[in-house]
Amino acid sequence: MEFNKLIELDRLSKKSIEQYAQKRKLYTELLEDTGKHFVGIVGPRGVGKTTLLKQLAQSMPCSFYISMESFDGDMFTVIQELKEKLKIVNFFLDEVHAYEKFDNQIQSIYELLNIKVFFTSSTALSMVKYKNDISRRVLLKNLYPFTLREYIEFKNQFQIPSLSFEDFINEELPSNLLSFMQYFYAYIKGGLMPFALEEPDIMPLLRNILNAVIYKDIPRINKNITVAELEIINKLVKFAALSQVEGLNYSSIANNLGVTKYKAEQYVSLLEKAFILQVVWPEGTNVLKEPKILLDLPYRLLYQNFDFCIGGLREDFFVEACRMIGKNIFYLKSTSGKKTPDYILPDDNIVFEIGGKGKGRSQFKGIKTGRKIILADSYDNSTDKKPLFAFGLIE
Repeated sequence: MEFNKLIELDRLSKKSIEQYAQKRKLYTELLEDTGKHFVGIVGPRGVGKTTLLKQLAQSMPCSFYISMESFDGDMFTVIQELKEKLKIVNFFLDEVHAYEKFDNQIQSIYELLNIKVFFTSSTALSMVKYKNDISRRVLLKNLYPFTLREYIEFKNQFQIPSLSFEDFINEELPSNLLSFMQYFYAYIKGGLMPFALEEPDIMPLLRNILNAVIYKDIPRINKNITVAELEIINKLVKFAALSQVEGLNYSSIANNLGVTKYKAEQYVSLLEKAFILQVVWPEGTNVLKEPKILLDLPYRLLYQNFDFCIGGLREDFFVEACRMIGKNIFYLKSTSGKKTPDYILPDDNIVFEIGGKGKGRSQFKGIKTGRKIILADSYDNSTDKKPLFAFGLIE
């Protein structure tokens, strides 16, 4: 790519970000990162990685932003030239999974050029190897969609009083947080995606993101996958979205799509690493190791009306919220086929049941694990029944 064109694109990229004054929490964390390691930012398409990267590039001295989706030069040579001619020491490389030679060149750049690199990828598929190959050189950071807290704060441009996980579990919810329940449905309908702040109808964009993941990102990472398999993966997402959460696993997917269980596992893994599906494993011994498969919000709504899939959306929300705050989550499965509560956080010794306003305690019968909490759409000032929406306010 022409050198002067790269310089102009860098200038325009930094200028385009001036309108975005608000910053994600990860921005401050990365701005203060002074280690020699490179930083890889991984997250779904549309989650704001490009905005974050441009904000960092604008704020840091001697910086340069490059979009790898449109880059057609030799990365090592260009970075070396920019360092020598313009004294650039901070490089911001966007969507590196689109650049086929990135894997081979990033280690050489680290070892031979005295610079700092921040890069992004819309798929964790290409990032897994960095945990092994150059784990001492690259620090991976996840950028998730907005938490409910972030959605409300970005939408209204004010800060919400803090709420810790411990306070949520052990205390009554402060009355000044109850009013934020009004944002919950808008959030799970798509408000968690940052572009929803500017787009009243996000479903066409969400459909484009899903198609890009299936037909662009997955083939880039898995060179052996066939066109026919991509169509099966597309059908898998639809099947998952139309299915009840209970009973959706490798076996049911394999039976419905007419593929082997091995292939079902492979396709689910690809979609999980591309932030379309969520996989939750069972807790305990003497259970079949079939995962419970959910969707990332709000993909279920591409195939179902909100009123018909609210139960699934509630569970999608809870599992995703646990992931955002770093909680290890498993689902409960009885060996006798009896109904059990939905999820357990074993590190905290807490069992959760997710449901609507009428959800009661009957499913906790026989459960001896620590605390038992119902997360529902209602709130009755009980420490054992809490509003589901408030789980998204935890920071």
